[in-house]
Amino acid sequence: MNKYGILIVRVLLGGIMFLHGLQKFTNGIGGTVQFFDSLGIPSFMAYVVALIELVGGLALVFGVLVPYVSALFIGVLGVAIVTVKFSSGFLGGYEPEFVLLVLAIVTLLTGSFKKVFQWIPATTEK
Repeated sequence: MNKYGILIVRVLLGGIMFLHGLQKFTNGIGGTVQFFDSLGIPSFMAYVVALIELVGGLALVFGVLVPYVSALFIGVLGVAIVTVKFSSGFLGGYEPEFVLLVLAIVTLLTGSFKKVFQWIPATTEK
C-alpha cells in the first residue's frame, strides 16, 4: 500500500470513529450507559468507549499514536461485534463494524511504533 492509500485509510477510520464518539456525547451518553448495563458491561465503560472513539479518532486524523489508537479500536470493535452484532449475521449485522475492524488492523500494521507523530502524508518504513 502506498503512503497516500495508508493516509486515506487512517483519516477515514479516524473520522468515522470520531463521529461515533461525538454522537454518544451529543445525543446524551445516558442511552449508551443503559445499553451497556443491559449487556452486563459496567456502565463506566460507556464513557471509556466514547472517549476512545472521540479522542482516538482525532488522534488518527492527525497521525498521533497511530498503532496504539488502532489497537484500542480493534478492541472496541471486536467487543462490539462479539457482544452485540454477531448474532445478527454478517449482512445487516456486523458488516460495518467488520470493515472498520479491518481498517484498524491496516492502520496498526502500517503505523510506526517508533514515531509519536505521523504527519500527512503517512510514511512507510522499510
